[in-house]
Formats: sequence, C-alpha cells, structure tokens
Amino acid sequence: MRSTFHGLETSKRALYTQQSALYTTGHNISNANTEGYTRQRVNMKATNPLENPAWTRSTAPGQLGTGVDAASIDRIRESFLDDQYRNESQAFGDWSIQRDTLEKLESIVNEPSDTGLRKVIEEFWNAWQTLSQDPDNPTPRGVLKERALALAETFNYTAQKLSDLSADLTKDISLKTTEANTLISQIAGLNDQILKIETLGSQANDLRDQRDLLTDKLSEIINIRVTETNQGYTISMGTTELVNGNQITTVLDAANMVNYAASGDLIGGQIHGMIVSRDRYVAQYQQQLDTMIQTIATGEVTVTLPKGTLLPIGSVVNGVTIDATNQELTADTQVTVAGINGLHKLGYTLEEPLTAGTEFFTIKTGHTGLTAASVQLNPDIGDNVNLIAASARFYTDSGGTQHVLKGNNELALAIGSMRDLKFDFDPALSGGLSSGTIDEYFQSVVGQLGVQSQEAKRQASNQEILVDQVDERRQSVSGVSLDEEMSNMIKFQHAYNAAARMVTTIDQILDKVINGMGVVGR
Repeated sequence: MRSTFHGLETSKRALYTQQSALYTTGHNISNANTEGYTRQRVNMKATNPLENPAWTRSTAPGQLGTGVDAASIDRIRESFLDDQYRNESQAFGDWSIQRDTLEKLESIVNEPSDTGLRKVIEEFWNAWQTLSQDPDNPTPRGVLKERALALAETFNYTAQKLSDLSADLTKDISLKTTEANTLISQIAGLNDQILKIETLGSQANDLRDQRDLLTDKLSEIINIRVTETNQGYTISMGTTELVNGNQITTVLDAANMVNYAASGDLIGGQIHGMIVSRDRYVAQYQQQLDTMIQTIATGEVTVTLPKGTLLPIGSVVNGVTIDATNQELTADTQVTVAGINGLHKLGYTLEEPLTAGTEFFTIKTGHTGLTAASVQLNPDIGDNVNLIAASARFYTDSGGTQHVLKGNNELALAIGSMRDLKFDFDPALSGGLSSGTIDEYFQSVVGQLGVQSQEAKRQASNQEILVDQVDERRQSVSGVSLDEEMSNMIKFQHAYNAAARMVTTIDQILDKVINGMGVVGR
C-alpha cells in the first residue's frame, strides 16, 4: 500500500544521496595534490521496494521503488598495485644508496686525473730516478723527501675519507632504523584507530590512506611483506614480524641490522644498501688502499742487484745472513726484498761513519700495523735527507775506516725500477689481478670501481623507471582527475536539482489534494 507521502520520501533520499556524492567529489578535489590520497566514490544503491515478496501481498501490480541510498563511500584502490610498488620501491632504495656511495668513492679516488693518488705515486718514482742522476746533491734528496711525504699524506687523506664515509653510513643506518621504528609505531597506531572506527560500521578511508602512505615509506627503508587481517596490517621483514594489528612485535635495532642482512631477512631497502655499501664497497677499497701501501713499503719483490754491490753486514738476503765472507756480490744477483723498506736497508746513507739505510716508511705513533691510515715517512729521514740510502757501495781508507762511496747510484736505481716490477696480489682485492706492477694494480682497482659504479647506476635507473611505471598505474586507478571530478560534480548537481524539482512537484500535488479537493457542495 503506497503512502500519501511516498513521493516526498523518495525525493528526500535522492537529495541526501546526491548531496553525499557532491560532498565526496568536493573532498576529492580538495585533496587532488595530497600525497597518498586515494579518490573516493559514493556507492549508490536502490533502496528496498515498497512491497517485498511474501505469501500475502496487496493486489497492486508490481513493486513501487522507494528511491536511492548511499550504501558506502569506497576508496578506489588496488592492493595488487600496492604490493608491486612496495617491491620495486625497496629495490630502488637499495640500489640508489649503492649508487650514491660508489659515486662518493669515485670522488674520493678521483681517477683518472692529474691530482689523484696515481699521479702522486708516479712523482714518487720519478723522484728516485732524479736522485739516481745526482745521488749526493741535497736538492733531489729534498725533492724525494717531499714526494715521499706527499705520498704518505695522500694515503692518509684517502684513508681518512674512506673512514669518514664508513662512519657516515653507520650513522645513516642508525637514523634510518629510528625512522623505520617510528613508521612502524605509527602504522600500529593507525591499525588501532581504523579497527575502532570500522567496528562501529563507519569507513576510515582517510586513515587507511595515511596507513598506506606510511607503509610505502617503510618499504623504501626495508623490504616488507604486508598482509591485511581483521585487526589491520600485519607487516613482516622476511621471517621477522614487525607489526601485528596494534601490536609492535619487533623493535628494530641498528646494531642488529647486519645480522638481519646476514640471515636473509633484510634483502632490500635503503638500510640494506647502506650495509652493502659500508661492509662491501667501502671496506673493500680500504683493504685495497692498505694493500697498495703495504706492497710499496714491504711487499715481497725480486730485484736484481749489480755485481760489486756490498751488502750491509748482518742483513739477511735470500735467507742468508750477510757477513764479511759473502758481503760482496760477485755477479748480478736477484734478491728478494720486502718492498722499499727492505731494499732501502741494503744501501748506505751519506752519514759518517758508514751507516746502512733504515726503513723508509714507518708506522705512526698510536697505530698498529702498516696501513694507508698509519703510514708515514720515517721521521728521521724527514729531519735529515742524508739518511736516504742511494749508494750500494763503500770503500775503506788507509786507516781501515769504511766510508760510503759517494756518487754511487745503484740502490737509487734499484728502488726507482720497482715501479716496473711485478708483485703478487690477492685477486679478490685487486679487481681480479693476481700479479702486476703497482700501477697495474691501481688501474685494476679503479677499473673495478668504474664497473661497479656503472652497474649501480644502471640498476638504480632501471628500478626508478619501474617504480615510476607502477606508481603511474596506481595513480591512474587511485589518483584524482580534476576533469573527471568536475564532470561528476555537474552530474550530481543536475541529479540534486532534479530531486529538488521532484520535491516541489510532489508538494504541489499534495497541496491540490489537501486544499483543492473535497470542497464541492460547501
């Protein structure tokens, strides 16, 4: 049985529903540029007809409709695209950090250039060649001292820069871990708010947008897997659960992130990129730098000493202790020495009485082991260039006193020739080079850095493209189109105006029924 005011009720529902649609459109337009916002749509549903099917019913034909209702306000979003975005985002975060670190390493190494380490090493070898041309002249000795100081200082400086970069990465890991914990805490809080609101039958669309935005940001920092349950998002990093509903199940600790990476739980994101950058790239180049200076100073190498060379008594050459009986070499002889330090000990300085050379490079006070950070020119040589051993011979005067043979340049030539001698290297630390000169080793290291940097740039570029593509697809579904919203606004406005006109029409009908009928015969 239809109601007298049935038309008014139907029109009223239309007014309310179209008004809700207009308000939702306005909300979309207001947030067109809001980060993480998902466009919303009113889900309109026809209300139940006047008569439902039953065993007993009126004789009126058909069912009379009762209008429309706003059943829900839905977010237009695809979880599949969200999962894709987060997977690509964690890979991009990983490679972008590696790319940035390798670019910084390239700046530190600064090769090829005329001001880098390779140039300093070349000038150091050249200084020995120059000294061999006039071994007694204090000028080339002073130049050699300065070149040696520059060499040690360049190694110290480069090592310090690598150490600073490693410390910066460690600090960044701590900061990013703190940021991740903050995001995790906020996601857990939103899980709780959303659950409370939606339990009452409402839809927490804007809170869900905030949660998804925080989850996206978290995916840039660490690799995550997101599962939605009745309690909200459950987020895991590998096998480590981080959030379950409103509960934070694991608080990340910067000190343990390396363990997560080693166990396979942490396989992507910015923190993983920082760990790889620090523990693989920076540590490797620190080792390579140490290997280079260790090879120059104490690396085992075979040198040919000319016939007539007089070795210092007490020195050990080829496993034999030198004494008066085997002091003089009777033929050109190959000897194995421990780098410049070992070879320098086989020569004689300009000091009187006859003095054998000492270690050319030493370790700074407070350090243990010869490294790029601890190497220095022997302070005694720095104070007195006469302690540079360039001669390999001496003579004995009529009184039996031994004196260095000034003008002899055999040891200086031998040290200068070390630039062309081959040393043995660990292929894992030399870019694959197992044997070569110091220059070849350095070229191999620089080449390895170039290849690694190129690969990181390529990977980061590819991942950025993938992230952008997925984000564009996601925005095409979830983003606000102002043109579409303006079209919807006009559509809902016309529907609202029509519903309002319907109210006016029904009002006029009722006015005629109530005030214009039943007056005959009065």
